[in-house]
Amino acid sequence: MLHERDAELAQITSALRAAGEGRPSLVLLTGPLGIGRSALLQRLPARAVNEAEGVRVLRANAAPVEQDFAFGVVRQLFDSLLAGAPRELRERWTRESAAFARLALADEAMPVDDRPTAAYEPVLRALRSLLEGVCADGPLLILVDDLQWADTPSLRWLAYLAKRLPGLRAVLVCTLRDGEPRGRHPLLSEVVEAATHRLRPRPLSSAATAELIRDHFGEPGETEFIRACHETCAGSPLSLTSVLLDLAAAGHRPTADRVGAVRAARPPDLRERLARCVRLQPRPVRALAAAIAAFGDQGDPELVPRLADLDPVDSAAALRALHALGLAVDERQPRFVHPVVADAVHSSLAVAERERLHDRAAELLYRAGRSDEQVAAQLMEGVTSRHPWSVDVLRAAADVALRRGAPEVAVRYLRRALLDGSLTGEGRARLLIDLATAERGLDPVACERHISQAIPLLPTAGHRAAAALRLTPAVMGLMRPSAVDLLRQVADELGPPDALAGAAREVALRLEARLRQNGIDDPAELASAVERLDGMGQEPPTATAAERELVAVLVSAATLTCRLPAAEVTRLAMRLLEREPVASARVYSALPLATVALVAADSVDAVGSWLSVEQRIGRSRATATVGTVVGGFGHLERAMVLMARGRPTLAHAHAERALRLSDAHWHELGVAATIALVRTALEIGDPALSERVLDEASRRTSSCLPLAAAVQFLGASVDAHRGRWAAAVETLMACGRRLDAAGWRNPVLFPWRLRAAGLYQRLGDARSAFALAEEDRLRAEEWGAPVALGRALRLKGTLMGGETGEGLLREAVGVLRGSANELELARSLLLLGRRLEGRAEAEDLLREAAALAAECEAPWLVERARSGGGDGTVRLEDALTRTERRVVALAGRGLTNTEIAKELGVTSRAVEKHLTNSYRKLSVSGRRELIAALPRLQAVKGS
Repeated sequence: MLHERDAELAQITSALRAAGEGRPSLVLLTGPLGIGRSALLQRLPARAVNEAEGVRVLRANAAPVEQDFAFGVVRQLFDSLLAGAPRELRERWTRESAAFARLALADEAMPVDDRPTAAYEPVLRALRSLLEGVCADGPLLILVDDLQWADTPSLRWLAYLAKRLPGLRAVLVCTLRDGEPRGRHPLLSEVVEAATHRLRPRPLSSAATAELIRDHFGEPGETEFIRACHETCAGSPLSLTSVLLDLAAAGHRPTADRVGAVRAARPPDLRERLARCVRLQPRPVRALAAAIAAFGDQGDPELVPRLADLDPVDSAAALRALHALGLAVDERQPRFVHPVVADAVHSSLAVAERERLHDRAAELLYRAGRSDEQVAAQLMEGVTSRHPWSVDVLRAAADVALRRGAPEVAVRYLRRALLDGSLTGEGRARLLIDLATAERGLDPVACERHISQAIPLLPTAGHRAAAALRLTPAVMGLMRPSAVDLLRQVADELGPPDALAGAAREVALRLEARLRQNGIDDPAELASAVERLDGMGQEPPTATAAERELVAVLVSAATLTCRLPAAEVTRLAMRLLEREPVASARVYSALPLATVALVAADSVDAVGSWLSVEQRIGRSRATATVGTVVGGFGHLERAMVLMARGRPTLAHAHAERALRLSDAHWHELGVAATIALVRTALEIGDPALSERVLDEASRRTSSCLPLAAAVQFLGASVDAHRGRWAAAVETLMACGRRLDAAGWRNPVLFPWRLRAAGLYQRLGDARSAFALAEEDRLRAEEWGAPVALGRALRLKGTLMGGETGEGLLREAVGVLRGSANELELARSLLLLGRRLEGRAEAEDLLREAAALAAECEAPWLVERARSGGGDGTVRLEDALTRTERRVVALAGRGLTNTEIAKELGVTSRAVEKHLTNSYRKLSVSGRRELIAALPRLQAVKGS
């Protein structure tokens, strides 16, 4: 379909009607590449036949590769006459063809721009005479596409014919591309000057673009998609058609979310078409196009001509030619209309030529004092460089990229710098260390490989040990065995910290911290770490970053094993934070472990304030230095603090952000974020959310014990929601045995006994439930964190009846009032309020529980607090909506989800949603428990 070409078609058909009345004309179609001249010419024959009777059409398409074929265009025109022509006409054409052959041989020896001699006159006159005979039967439409590529003898005849159209009932229509150097040929100029009509198709409007989009996709495009297509293709039918075909082939639809695909499209057929156009241009135009492509968006009006080796006059002429061809935006800016033009120019160059061009561009930018990243971008286009300054520029550009938060760009620069063979020895080692530093947030394996390559090239043990510290720290104990061996090797070579001083001691302390942290799942290593902490006395040294890192690891070991009470852990961890400056480099050390210790000790008020200051001050200073790793750890630590304060919904949002930021970065961040996500899902207790998070966590295979334990916890929770209590408790017990074997005894970080006891109670095994509850209480008392002790007391209080159970619940509430976790306090208040039903204080306790649950954004707990009875019975008419009550009633009768959906006239998905909400509101784990509990629940109203 042609769009917005009706005016041109109308003028040509009008000229054809005039030719039928004896008024011939020559119509010239001009315009840049891709404006649709050829498409218009293809449409003309059908239009002409519809508009006038007896029209004959002669067609010829000129091509660059046929310019040496003398009379090639003429032969195409007249060969189309032979089909169905009278015998006399065919015989005349045979005679004239023989004359062509003789003239063609003579023409090869003549200059290309010679005027026709007397020898041509008889043949030219005879050819016109042939046309005159054809015109006697009706109007004649002669179409010549791409006139600029016509061979010289054919041009001679066309110029001859253009001046002798009177007497013929014919319309000669020729297309001519703007900007082609052959457009200045004298013979072609004669044809142009003889034109009676000059038509120049305009670029497509936005409305035509929309119609073309509908043609290609069979549906209307959305406004943003249409706008992107119109702006990107600048109204060029060729560009627009190529882009739309490319998008349709890739399965895209014309919707707003595909705008990026439009702007990024690089159709190969369009690229090849443009490349052919560029290859046919004279040397100055090709050179300028190559220079513009080399500089890209960094194109400088002063440097582009220098790269092309053109003086100002030739450069201006070449730019005008590119603009006329439709490749440059205008005659002043050395910039292409679309990135695909640059791709086409690049594809027209040989590889070696392209590398030389970019290398020269880098030199020009460097001499002009442009930024390191601009110069580096040019160097990146080649494999090697002859410039002595290239490595320094690439390293400087990498440093800039790191500061602006683009470590992946820095890595590319530094890997390219390594290809320069001039660096050896310590210089190469320093470059490898810089590369490893940039990689540690992206590719820990490559980081380790490059540190291993650098260490043998360094001159001293101190230098080698410092280089090893650039390895990604294993906060989660995920360091590869080869990396551990490397750390141990340099640590042994350097010697023990106590035997060293100054910078060497600092390095040794940090090496010790890394090695000790790697043994966190080894009970002997944990015990050794606690002994090391005891040996430091009441006030371990924390004046330097290395001392703080080691103490953080040792305090973490004491936290996991509960070898120190929570109060002592809090004191030591707070001492670390007080002396730690606000700087993002801490994410590449073990210092974040101090936050974990404070969370486990239920002392998060101070750490929350510290993190807020770090985020406010450190973001501007450091986030750009290490990219999204810092942002990810910031969200992770905020999630931990929010969880400790009883805000699981907010914590879940931060954990999800940390996980998204970890996708292309540090694998340890991803593991830690997954653990946080699992813990928040456990607290929220939404079955659908738990299953989704479990599926996500299960895909992150890891040998990390904390992650494995978290996944087992969540798996047990999902089983419990489904009514598989025996399987759930078995999973938790296996997890507990594994944690105990590793020496991990902290009841806040790993409350497996708490959850297993609750499941044993549901299974009717009160003895096992009570035994686990007592063990949990003893561990909580040993650790001393209010949240742990309060939860343990609440568990025992729910297991025991009478005054003893009531007393334990009151004690749990009292302990939890001193905890930062308001959600745990709300749970205990709820249970105590239910136990005291009928007494004066019960209503106050439930009201306080509902208020705290609302502050914690825990609507499921708010509902339970507002509808609770003293024996735990929930009033269905208060807890459930009318539809939920009807669904519960039908489920209680044994109907399946499909049968309930049919009964109520809704979908099975809707039934599943209503049941899930009801389980949560009624504090049951699934259909089986719901059916078992219905007899003790009040009658369902409105069913």
